[in-house]
Amino acid sequence: MSRSLFDDQESSTPQTGGRAPLADRVRPTSLEEIVGQDELVGSSGFLRRAIEQRRVPSLIFWGPPGSGKTTLARIIADRISCRFVPFSAVTSGIKEVKQVMAEASILFRDPERRTLLFVDEIHRFNRAQQDAFLPYVERGDIVLIGATTENPSFALNAALMSRCRVVVLQPLDLPALEAIVERALTDPDRGLGASGVELTTEARQQLVQLASGDARKALNLLELAVEDAAADGLTELSAERVTRLAQKKVLLYDKSGEEHFNLISALHKSLRESDPDAALYWLARMLEAGEDPLYVARRMTRFASEDVGLADPQALPQTLAAWDTYHRLGSPEGELALAQAALYLALAPKSNAVYRAYSRVRRTLAEQPADPVPMALRNAPTRLMEEVGYGDGYVYAHDTDEGVGGLDCLPESLQGTRFYEPKGGGFEEKLAERLERFRALREKARKTKQ
Repeated sequence: MSRSLFDDQESSTPQTGGRAPLADRVRPTSLEEIVGQDELVGSSGFLRRAIEQRRVPSLIFWGPPGSGKTTLARIIADRISCRFVPFSAVTSGIKEVKQVMAEASILFRDPERRTLLFVDEIHRFNRAQQDAFLPYVERGDIVLIGATTENPSFALNAALMSRCRVVVLQPLDLPALEAIVERALTDPDRGLGASGVELTTEARQQLVQLASGDARKALNLLELAVEDAAADGLTELSAERVTRLAQKKVLLYDKSGEEHFNLISALHKSLRESDPDAALYWLARMLEAGEDPLYVARRMTRFASEDVGLADPQALPQTLAAWDTYHRLGSPEGELALAQAALYLALAPKSNAVYRAYSRVRRTLAEQPADPVPMALRNAPTRLMEEVGYGDGYVYAHDTDEGVGGLDCLPESLQGTRFYEPKGGGFEEKLAERLERFRALREKARKTKQ
């Protein structure tokens, strides 16, 4: 029977008669049983090829709850004949992990007893604690698989990231969830086939919609609904009963899936359009759906530089202040500071001149050779450096009447290039005037030296 890929977390569904929850009973035990994640475990998927070649590197699984991080790690350990050692960064400390890694170093000498160390919620370890994994991963003593629901770029240190391959797991789509629910409902051995309860088309659609891409959530809700219906002597499960058992309205939202990116895009574009009402709506929509407020603060801080920039230099400190305020107050009090920042950004004059200037610089660096620093800009702390020309031609700007020395500060091949071009809105009107004045003064100083 094909089954889904979902996380090995404690189920909230109560067990009856000592029987394991439905989600655990129908857990996949091989790649062939998986529904979803075809880009990773399909016939040409990276993970399938790595497993078949028994060359699985250390990995970071980044994906939402119920997308299969733990289950996939278990399957990998089984297929490459490793002992599977699971840890949760929520309940275990780095001391216990170090002990297991030390044992794994000894077992590594026996190729038949290698260790796959699975660390769930690995982002809960701070960056210093994450360093403890480095020597073991680097030597190959263990295969490390870390699982996180947070963006590894922010949650993990660069040294660990450079030694692991990041694998992105997507939330399951609605057809995959429908297939999972149908098979779990009809399987008489490990599923609910013996219950005799069926779902209406509307009930099935409602259940998978409420699951929001999470197979475990779908199966837990299915098991609860079937038990509830059977207790009332019903053989058909309605959409109304499913909704009632879900207990609360669930907004279609996933912190790592498509709707997540749709909503943050809507907020960003509303701010850029200078629409404060829409900005507040999308901000509240995300916060009410369970988005991490600090993620929203990060994105608004980015907006302050990317879309406002020097047109209003106060946009960045205003947004940073909101971020700090939320960090200090938490929810719900701190949410008002985020709303204040959103309104400020929406009503601020807009300019992407900083963003465009930095993008031009990066493109230049990528396309052109890295020319040496001009001699005039180099320090000469030793006699030898003075003799070979370091510092030749340098003019101390403060010693001049105009405050500029007329230096060409870019490499020779780039002299005259203009990266930053103020758009002229808000405070950038004054900056544009200053920029032209300084350019004119430098040109005058150069001609004077000639």
